[in-house]
Amino acid sequence: MVRDTAKLRSDQPRLLGVDNEMVVPVNKIVRMQVIGADVIHAFAVPSFGVKIDAIPGRLNETWFRATREGVYYGQCSELCGKDHAFMPIAVRVVSEQAFAQWVEQAKQKFASQDAPTTTGSATAVAAAALRDQQN
Repeated sequence: MVRDTAKLRSDQPRLLGVDNEMVVPVNKIVRMQVIGADVIHAFAVPSFGVKIDAIPGRLNETWFRATREGVYYGQCSELCGKDHAFMPIAVRVVSEQAFAQWVEQAKQKFASQDAPTTTGSATAVAAAALRDQQN
């Protein structure tokens, strides 16, 4: 979440803007695998009809297909702790060409990090699921 409102872009809503959006291509099935690292969380994006619990020690799986380009918002919908209200989700749906360009940029950006971030991990899982589907 972008906590400093001065750093929010004009197109980002307060408390829902994130620093790393999940990026997916339009009209493709996106398979998601989720697991909790510390407590029970819930990945929820109402526009896609997706809500799935992220439970430590348990791998859960779901899928969605975004049919229109744009940015869709969600958040953790499980009372998971003191920062529960500050766990937004942003999914950017783009064309296949824009997604291919983003993947190339993401390889450079995320490969340079020592440890994956939660959002980066979700993005990597989505990209891996799409790669598996295409093969």
